[in-house]
Order: sequence, then C-alpha cells, then structure tokens
Amino acid sequence: MTEAIFANGCFWCTEAVFQRLKGVLKVSSGFTGGTIKNPAYREVVIGNTGHAEAIHIEYDESVIDYEILLYVFFSTHDPTTLNRQGYDVGTQYRSAIFYTNEYQKQVAEKLIQKLNLDTFDNKIVTELKPASDFYEATQEHQDFYNQNTEYRYCQLVIEPKLQVLRDKFSPYLKS
Repeated sequence: MTEAIFANGCFWCTEAVFQRLKGVLKVSSGFTGGTIKNPAYREVVIGNTGHAEAIHIEYDESVIDYEILLYVFFSTHDPTTLNRQGYDVGTQYRSAIFYTNEYQKQVAEKLIQKLNLDTFDNKIVTELKPASDFYEATQEHQDFYNQNTEYRYCQLVIEPKLQVLRDKFSPYLKS
C-alpha cells in the first residue's frame, strides 16, 4: 500500500473523485501544510492556520499508478488559479501536491512541465511540497458526497467533477 496527499479545493469534492478509482483503498479528508497541530475545521476554513483542505489516499500501486492519480488530480480542478477553486477562496483551498518520496516529487515535476506546455492556457500554480503531518477531519466530513448526494452543493460542484472522471478515466473506475 502506498500513500498520496493532494489538496485541490474543498476536500468533499476531492474525496468523492478519488474514492471511485480502482486500486484506491481509502480516502480520508483532512488538513495538512499548516502551522498548528490538530487544527479544527473552523480554524482552517477561516484561513489562519496555513493548512489546506486535503485528502490522504491509500492505494495499491500494482493496480493504479501515481501518475494516473496525478492526471485525475489535474483534470478535476483548476490548477492555474491561485488559492481558489470555484466559490472557495483562500489559501486553505490551494492546489498542492504533498509528495511522500522523491519518486512522487519527480513524477509530479515532469507532469507539471508537460501540462504547462500542452494542456493549460495559464501556468499551473500547484504547490509541490514534502508531506507534513496530516490531520483527519471529523467524521461528519468523511465520505461526505456519498452520504449527502442530495445537497445542492454536491449536485452543483461535485457532480461535474465526477462527470469529468467518468468521461476521461472510465477504465480506472471501480465497477
């Protein structure tokens, strides 16, 4: 089992996307990259702790490659907007990859270079940093989309990301 840590806006959105991939065993919503230990959700969303809403992914690399996870990451949010994803604004919603080893760092660097050349009109502003402590959010924030599909937010914000996933990555989806 291998781990990956991504931040790309609201963790409810990100969690819902990665939960649907073959080889992904667990996705936890939480916070990383900040300055205090064990931050509370309210502290993070105010934007004063330096943490990003993020997900911690446990995956089987014999089933899904880290590079595929990165392609999904870059395809399901706008990595060219600084500290903003849709209606969510602030450093807590920044785009970031928190690599856990040198291999992940190198794969991310190469992919960012490639995507900057041939995919995005604007430069990717995704942070690339070594992983630091990851703090799981409370239970009410885990598996949010699956528990709340009727919420308007889920329908308006998360469902379009899931449609991108279905359109671009169908061979990698769980059945």
